[in-house]
Amino acid sequence: MNQVHNITITFMDFPAELLLHILGHLDVYDLVRARKICSDLRQLIDSSSELQYLIDVRYFNAIPPSLPGCDFAIATRRQLLQKSETAWQRAEYSQRNSTTMSYSPDNYRWSCGILGIPAKSLQQLKFVQPSLSDGDTHTIDLRQRICKIDSTAFEGYSFSPTQDLVVILSRTTRGESHAYDVTFRSLSEDKPHPDAASPLVKALDNQIHPQLFDSPYTQTMIFGDYYGLFCKYAHKADGELIDFLQIWNWKSKEASQCLQIFDVDRGTTNFSFLTNDRFLVASATELMLFSLETIDSVNAIRLVGKFSFPALRDPFIFHYITFSPIPFHASTHNQLIAINMCMSAPTTTKSPYFTFYIERNTLLELESTYISRYGEASQDSPSLPWSAWGSKNTRFFENANSSCTHRIFGFRSADLIGDLVSRDGVLQSRPLRIRDFNPHRVMDFKAGNITTSHQRLVEGESPNSTLFLDPLGPGLPYIETISQEKFLANDMTVEANRITLLSLKGSSMHNVSQSIEMLDFE
Repeated sequence: MNQVHNITITFMDFPAELLLHILGHLDVYDLVRARKICSDLRQLIDSSSELQYLIDVRYFNAIPPSLPGCDFAIATRRQLLQKSETAWQRAEYSQRNSTTMSYSPDNYRWSCGILGIPAKSLQQLKFVQPSLSDGDTHTIDLRQRICKIDSTAFEGYSFSPTQDLVVILSRTTRGESHAYDVTFRSLSEDKPHPDAASPLVKALDNQIHPQLFDSPYTQTMIFGDYYGLFCKYAHKADGELIDFLQIWNWKSKEASQCLQIFDVDRGTTNFSFLTNDRFLVASATELMLFSLETIDSVNAIRLVGKFSFPALRDPFIFHYITFSPIPFHASTHNQLIAINMCMSAPTTTKSPYFTFYIERNTLLELESTYISRYGEASQDSPSLPWSAWGSKNTRFFENANSSCTHRIFGFRSADLIGDLVSRDGVLQSRPLRIRDFNPHRVMDFKAGNITTSHQRLVEGESPNSTLFLDPLGPGLPYIETISQEKFLANDMTVEANRITLLSLKGSSMHNVSQSIEMLDFE
């Protein structure tokens, strides 16, 4: 008789190549848990540069490069990532390079390490991309691109280097049925963008009073396929004073523009995209979360949540509120959002300034919290009180003045400590402060797995201010690093492994020259 022998095959009996292929389909958190099953599985995972790199990327919340670059091998990428993170943790850059600017930037914007500067006298927008030209001499090349503008009608601009896109906002002449011309152009070639459904669209067409319209404040933003325009104190066709928010899908001919109107009494001040279908609007009392939906090829805006700010001591009010921009190339990653607040009161000329941080995923998750408590949101529905969402999910910082800038990339923020100008009117260098809100690193720091004299853990602290009636709460914990070196600069931008400074040279703001400095953390 034929005998059947039962052979037991375990998971680890399969070829290593097949096992690694299977493990590569796991979520990163499942990979980490799989390492704890047995020593054989742990050794297999640790032997794979690809799997280790995936774990490190999630651990450090690493955001992919904003612009095309070198295609390094996985093992090299992991080595560079770890080296960069070590440099950030110590606030020690590997290279410092600079170049002098022949002009003083005004009304500038940063995006993906590129500086946009309107040069109205030259009828053009300049886009400056600093890049290292010689590592031995520590010099920088400034690659420049130019877009032509009509300075007599120029109102503003936004640009997205990852999409090779610059959007120019131009005023129309009084008497026109629309408020602005919006043109979509290629950043690299200064011609109509090839992906734009229309190279020019009319903003607020047939929505305004042709003689009375004169909005004193506009704000624009690009996020992926969408472009948004906010106009404050604008006259409708019937003469009523309101605030407009108009959004386009600039790539689609089928998806029409959509419009949201706010009563000026709400004190609407700003908006910001969170994702391709969610955006925030700030008013004098609350944050409003909206969804952007396409129904039968028509865009529609729907209010999905309202969240109260902490109450202020009378007679103070929130004068204006701004958001830190979110880079679209990082749209799939959780990251911090900085919300900047300026308060005012008729009884004082001083304006307190605060900034608070919150994770973007937290804001998105608050939509379900709101609906479970209040049902579908409407203009008349209540707001989720600060105590129910803000005190445990945010971190507040008091700023000395409005020039204090908080630059964010992922879970990391950077700023310069102290005042740029002393009480005697003299420019002064300032140390660089780096805050890391990465929850994985905070947890390891608490557990004693990270030991360094360069850093300190901050938790349980909040600004000691009598301005707020609601408790701000202990907020988000973070790891703080302060550089030994000081920098004479008035602004900067932060990327994955670089800080670019707008540096100054001189003793006072009346006699100063500017340069661009790059600090490489790699």
